[in-house]
Amino acid sequence: MDATQELLLPRSDGVVPGVVDFRGGPASRASTGRWPAAMFVLGVEIAERFAYHGVSANLISYLTGPLGESTAGAAAAINAWSGVATMLPLLVACVADAWLGRFRTIVFASILFVVSMGMLTLSSALPAFHSDGCGSFFTTHAPNCTPSPVQVAIFYVSLYLVALAEAGHKPCAQAFGADQFDQGHPKESVSRSSFFNWWYFGMCSGTAATTVVSSYIQDNIGWGLGFGIPCLVMVFALAMFLLGTRRYRYYTSTQSSPFARLARAFVALVRGSKSGQCASDDAEFSTEHREEVRGLLRLFPIWATCIIYAVIFSQSSTFFTKQAGTLDRRIGATFQVPPAALQTFISLTIMTFIPVYDRLFVPAARRFTRLSSGITMLQRIGTGLVLAMVAMAVAALVEAKRLGVARDAGLVDQPKVALPMSLWWMVPQYVLFGLSDVFAMIGLQEFFYDQVPDALRSIGLAFFLSIFGVGHFLSSFLISAIDGATKKSGESWFANNLNRAHLDYFYWLLAGLCAVELVAFVIVSRVYVYKKRASHHDNSVAVL
Repeated sequence: MDATQELLLPRSDGVVPGVVDFRGGPASRASTGRWPAAMFVLGVEIAERFAYHGVSANLISYLTGPLGESTAGAAAAINAWSGVATMLPLLVACVADAWLGRFRTIVFASILFVVSMGMLTLSSALPAFHSDGCGSFFTTHAPNCTPSPVQVAIFYVSLYLVALAEAGHKPCAQAFGADQFDQGHPKESVSRSSFFNWWYFGMCSGTAATTVVSSYIQDNIGWGLGFGIPCLVMVFALAMFLLGTRRYRYYTSTQSSPFARLARAFVALVRGSKSGQCASDDAEFSTEHREEVRGLLRLFPIWATCIIYAVIFSQSSTFFTKQAGTLDRRIGATFQVPPAALQTFISLTIMTFIPVYDRLFVPAARRFTRLSSGITMLQRIGTGLVLAMVAMAVAALVEAKRLGVARDAGLVDQPKVALPMSLWWMVPQYVLFGLSDVFAMIGLQEFFYDQVPDALRSIGLAFFLSIFGVGHFLSSFLISAIDGATKKSGESWFANNLNRAHLDYFYWLLAGLCAVELVAFVIVSRVYVYKKRASHHDNSVAVL
């Protein structure tokens, strides 16, 4: 009996069809899965966010500080690294779905996180890797410290190992968490819909914690300790995740690997389109599997019309942080807010608004739309795109204000002197970023999990992540191209002295590109046909 036939059998409240427990036997509905199991997965995800953002949130300060890179060079390097971290899941998800399984992939990725974070800690902390007079584990680098080639090499190797660990963790953890809810069971199906909201809530709680704690330690105590704490958190989370092994539900598949199925089905699709008939008589790669390829291909227009959103998303951890470093960040007489800590407002906004969205907005919208989700997934994504465009317009206006303050105060050529402008001016753009994420980011996650073929869900979430991979690469390309072009005609838009740069022009450019993207998104969304029509009450066409 194949997996498709098994899923069509009547469901009993005793055993979950198509699922096994940790021993390989039938999974009991009462003792496996649901929220008790999903909470273990959520816990390791919160720790993974703590570890990953313990590196990424303040990375531009490390590159332009201890490693001595230029602002434009550091931003381009971060975007390239982020692009790799969000493109690799496409490959790793295929490996997970084909051979390792999601559970083993999460375990291996968590171990790699511990190893890579440990290497980052050593590269930034041990005197053997530094020039004479450089910092130790508990102190920041001296101003005259220059990085040794060994330190730079170990740092970048460690950094890309973090990207590889992220690639294994990102698609598999979320898919494994959603797997703990049976989509064919009425109550569990409702819980799975809420799972995506609370999953992102947990991610943001981990991000908020590390942004505040790690950035303060890195800026005021030392980079070694700042990288070391997330490493220890990941060790603890891995142990907790393994404790939940007995409670998890493990989906089994008798189908061939995603690579083989998609490759052979794609060939059959091409041949069939040329000959006007089925190119293969193999039952395994018959009409059903060619439809899976078509199912993935029809997601491409939605994927392509969200790329600029991903470019905008990448700015919050690079140029926003550098801008914040030029402002008056004092709270009280002695405390100074670390520039990267302002990213916490994104997470706090998400954590505040997700319960509002889940408990107030969805029930209210449901009365008008009669949809269980309140609004369609594409409507949710489109709302997020609008908010991202508004966020970039606000960021451009705030940056123009900051440049005006620098000129009026006579501080244009004194970039290390804090401007007489409060950090609170930048809070609205971070809040708008957070609101945009509640709609677009969570909407995209649910869309690419729900609309791919059931056997390819890890690949679906990896496909979602690849939006941000391409977006980061495009951001890196735009920064490098604009930097080179504007240098020829005068001061670069991304000059190391931000008081002479023009980040406001860059932000207006992104806002304009987002407006064009939004028009294209509306067009493709209006003709998109949902795969699972039943979940949309037979409304086959999504209308924004």
